[in-house]
Amino acid sequence: MTTIEGSVALVTGGSRGIGRALVAALYERGAKKVYATARDPRTVTHPEAVPLALEVGDPASVAAAAEQAQDVTLLINNAGASVNANFLDSSVDEVRREFETNFYGPLLVTRAFVPVIERNGGGHILNVHSVLSWLGIAGSYSASKAALWSQTNSLRLDLKPRGIEVTGLHVGFVDTDMTANINEPKSTPESVAAQALDGIEAGAYEVLADDVSRQVKAGLAADVAALYPQLAA
Repeated sequence: MTTIEGSVALVTGGSRGIGRALVAALYERGAKKVYATARDPRTVTHPEAVPLALEVGDPASVAAAAEQAQDVTLLINNAGASVNANFLDSSVDEVRREFETNFYGPLLVTRAFVPVIERNGGGHILNVHSVLSWLGIAGSYSASKAALWSQTNSLRLDLKPRGIEVTGLHVGFVDTDMTANINEPKSTPESVAAQALDGIEAGAYEVLADDVSRQVKAGLAADVAALYPQLAA
């Protein structure tokens, strides 16, 4: 079980949206230090956070961040991109760009920080997924998040013997810049962050942060046409 109080956390994409809310919630729960990463660390606004430059898809940038943050015990892979490339009409480069950020980015960061967390006595990793991990309705975004979900499940098995627990966070619509043009009910970043940290402290394998995520996860055992009504038409 992981205790937030006294932990040293690193949150990728920590300057806005869910990441910013996670940074604030970590400090509220007594984290000793929180590294908040961003492409431009000047965009990190939390007064206590330690800003850290990071481009998750760049191995050199990831290695530099790991070298600077040798005291981390809790890693939160939150940074992501929303390209939503169409598999038939968009360029393959756009699809690759989505995977570079949403799949390979968390993988590079995790590989860099696992030895750090292990040397510090073990800890926890949280990967931020999406309800679209389970629904292929957003092209490359859905595919990249589905791949990240599978990565998380594999890492959970690989890291358990090394004293590192792994939690996957699934969310539907959250009131952030990414969903600004979507007119649907949305969770607040603060609510999602609180549930994520509850899950970490409880040692949960997955956190389903809203009704949409819970309903879609429950429907995975149904026939494919139940998830995609257009197939039944």
